[in-house]
Amino acid sequence: MNDETRWFFPRGDLARGGWQTVVDGEVDGWQYTGLRVGELAGGAELRLPARQVERMVVPLSGDVVVEWSDGRGGSGTVELAGRRSVFDGPADVVYLGIHTEARVTGSGRVAVAEAPADQVLDVQVLRAADIPVEIRGAGRSTRQVHNFGTPAGLHAQKLIVCEVVTPAENWSSYPPHKHDESVPGVESRLEEIYYFESDVSRGLEAPGQADPFGMFATYGSPAGQIQVDQLVRTGDVALVPFGYHGPAVAAPGYDLYYLNVMAGPDPERAWLITDDPAHGWVRTQWESQDPDPRLPYLPTAAPKGPRR
Repeated sequence: MNDETRWFFPRGDLARGGWQTVVDGEVDGWQYTGLRVGELAGGAELRLPARQVERMVVPLSGDVVVEWSDGRGGSGTVELAGRRSVFDGPADVVYLGIHTEARVTGSGRVAVAEAPADQVLDVQVLRAADIPVEIRGAGRSTRQVHNFGTPAGLHAQKLIVCEVVTPAENWSSYPPHKHDESVPGVESRLEEIYYFESDVSRGLEAPGQADPFGMFATYGSPAGQIQVDQLVRTGDVALVPFGYHGPAVAAPGYDLYYLNVMAGPDPERAWLITDDPAHGWVRTQWESQDPDPRLPYLPTAAPKGPRR
């Protein structure tokens, strides 16, 4: 693997310590963000040791219980109502401040977003009913965004987290954009993690051998050279240390999800981007297009568990 393509990790390549995925400072060249993804089936538990990182616990499927202690005498238990899958609207989430240890139990699967920080902040619980569901873009660029961990929705020092649902045949993370230099009021420096899941599109039936996938691209900017052109499936991870990234494309027949984790060295916690000047003009086309009527994807009446 050469230096330009080493930022893509197929499912399983980042497994460590009982977690299916771990992104942290042990990944060469990575320093501002982290991610853990784990399975809670069969009574399993996952432990989060007290470290100098702020965290957000996000149920991917099923319900999750988080027992926490902050080392300052504070402790508690938070029950997070989950969802059938990542394609069934937002779930409850919880923010844990630095030096907080936690025990995570429940059913299904869970993601934990992380960022090194030094400010002590209190635990925050955001319920699914209070998380705004944003429909962004229009036409074939329509996607659904859950902004539960962005500066407008969460009090944190460094951590920025959101998730995006892209229905079959649509494009997201588009136009390609970057956030790798500090230009006050224009662009911020942020590392970014993309964690992907894909499934047969809502309302479709598929044979057992169906293999849901999408596509994702990253390419270089003045900040450095990077080249990722990959099919992406459930459990895959792409890291964006710099460069233009996008599009993320949902293949026909398959919906695409990704969890974004961002943080960086700038003193201000802000998500400010610069479009690739070759493609930024596409945004003007949305003004004459309607949003995709398939969205929003909200909870279905079916019981929790895998969609397929």
